[in-house]
Amino acid sequence: MAITVNIYYGGQNGNAVKFAKEMISSGLVQAIRNENGNLRYEYFLPIDDSESVLLIDSWQDQNALDVHHGLPLMKQIVALREKYDLHMKVERYVSDDSAPERDRKFIRK
Repeated sequence: MAITVNIYYGGQNGNAVKFAKEMISSGLVQAIRNENGNLRYEYFLPIDDSESVLLIDSWQDQNALDVHHGLPLMKQIVALREKYDLHMKVERYVSDDSAPERDRKFIRK
């Protein structure tokens, strides 16, 4: 089962967006996307909150996430969070690919 973590980064003066842009420009995002077991690593901007950024971070399993958390690049990420004085709200989900037919009828592909 895949694990998806939604991280809402909040800051002031556009710092959450600056953080996400530096994550991308520094190559950290691509390095994470290249890790074994990474399924998704994408930033989104909430329409109704200009001081936040949503990261959707998805992994093949807990082991892949644990390996990611143990890598040296995590220190760089933590340093960037501190640099931009960001606070986080975290939601964690385990995938359920067995949606019943009654739910699938609402999904347009």
